[in-house]
Amino acid sequence: MQHHTTILLIEIGALLFGLGMLGRLGRRFGLSPIPLYLLAGLAFGQGGLIPLSASEEFIAIGAQIGVILLLVMLGLEYSADELVGNLRSAAPAGLIDMLLNALPGAAFALLLGWDWKAALVLAGITWVSSSGVIAKVLGDLGRVGNRETPVILSVLVIEDLAMAFYLPLVTAVLAGLGLAGGLSTLSVAVVTVVAVLVVAIRYGGEISRFMSVKDPEALLLSVLGLTLFIAGVAGELKVSEAVGAFLVGIAISGPVAHHATEILSPLRDLFAAVFFVFFGLSTTPSDMPKVILPALGLAVLTMATKVLTGYLAARRAGIALPGRWRTGLALMPRGEFSVVIAGLAVVYGADPQLAPLATAYVLITVVTGPMLARLTDYAWFKEMLRKRMAAQRAAQKPLPSPE
Repeated sequence: MQHHTTILLIEIGALLFGLGMLGRLGRRFGLSPIPLYLLAGLAFGQGGLIPLSASEEFIAIGAQIGVILLLVMLGLEYSADELVGNLRSAAPAGLIDMLLNALPGAAFALLLGWDWKAALVLAGITWVSSSGVIAKVLGDLGRVGNRETPVILSVLVIEDLAMAFYLPLVTAVLAGLGLAGGLSTLSVAVVTVVAVLVVAIRYGGEISRFMSVKDPEALLLSVLGLTLFIAGVAGELKVSEAVGAFLVGIAISGPVAHHATEILSPLRDLFAAVFFVFFGLSTTPSDMPKVILPALGLAVLTMATKVLTGYLAARRAGIALPGRWRTGLALMPRGEFSVVIAGLAVVYGADPQLAPLATAYVLITVVTGPMLARLTDYAWFKEMLRKRMAAQRAAQKPLPSPE
């Protein structure tokens, strides 16, 4: 037991120190550290250079906490009223998002000769963006306060809420429970989400008043404990832990939200890094070459449809051209939900090629997405957008009336 504990400390210490160096290296070259964390996970995962044996369970739990903290921090940035307003205005964008990104996944599965159940699974994998990755990218690029960020968050929240209904349904289908079993699990998910939303919107002020900003230690323990508790309850009720954590952030308001953001930021950065490493750790590199070309084709197609989704959603919200592109490019990465959906397919014996295809697909989007999100910061891209905006203004000018 003592030997296992010391090996655990050695592995975690070396891993965290290495991640710190990789993060520093990435920022020196103007890169997001996310792809580097993923590659580190691949290097130390199954079939990698140096497998981590003692710390797998710790890293898995840390990864779950990482996603939860990323989402509660996003929720702290916005009030309940803003959430409801954004959800109402973004509902059409959510529908467009589903059509443009779920249907290509389903069609791709059918083209590969898979059955309709595998098509339903792949539709979910290509539909939903990674809230965890996107939250990290927005923070790294300093865009949390941008005008287009509420549009991005609205799309993500609609997707996360949709997953609260999709996951129970796809689980019932894969398990062969039939229509009655699927409707039963779906009903539980609907009631749970509505109840949490009502509590967050109506009683958020009372929840905040129970917490004191004068005692940072008590505030940290209260907010973190409440977030983990609600996320766990949401998970037990077959609703996404991420949705539960986000709604906790929404429910906390005023000075409490401001101080909670400050004290939770270091914890979020730590466990978010662990989440990205865990994703790489859970991937077997030797499974990737067989499916890399189909995964690449699917990634190119559905990253383009995500850009179109974000562009249309931002245009509908009255965002200027640069913000529309920032919205679309930010939405490209897939992540935690896609991995969960693929995991369900494996558990219930779906097509054996589905899991490696999904893993390769997610890795491609997660590695390239944060890099492409920086396109709008480059001078040549800004110049291209400036010329396009000038051309649009010129086209809109009324022609001079004849003398």
